Amino acid sequence: DENEISKIVLDAAIMVHRTLGGPGLLESVYQDALVYELRTRGLKVAKEVIVPVKYKGVVVGDPLRIDIFVEDRIVVECQATEKDNPIYAVQTLTYLRLLGLHLGLLINFGKETLVAGYRRVVN
Repeated sequence: DENEISKIVLDAAIMVHRTLGGPGLLESVYQDALVYELRTRGLKVAKEVIVPVKYKGVVVGDPLRIDIFVEDRIVVECQATEKDNPIYAVQTLTYLRLLGLHLGLLINFGKETLVAGYRRVVN
């Protein structure tokens, strides 16, 4: 169930944020730590998944890359910025639409608390 998986992802992200000491590191560090944490919890996780962009059935432009793909059903976009930018949620929603999926998670490790940087994105 997507909601149960998202709870596991949130718990793992909080663990990563606390263990690494909060904000201040590169996005890739948090991303690698989250992948590790999710795998230790028994979830199927893929990193840097390539998503082709199709227009009327034809692949156009450069492919997009999903930061983390959990259980072949949840897109996880990682950020490490102090300020939120609405484009991050829009980008996550675009990935969901291109893949025909329902739930994405936007996690910004650049916030003082992880909960302040966590957002569910629904298609």
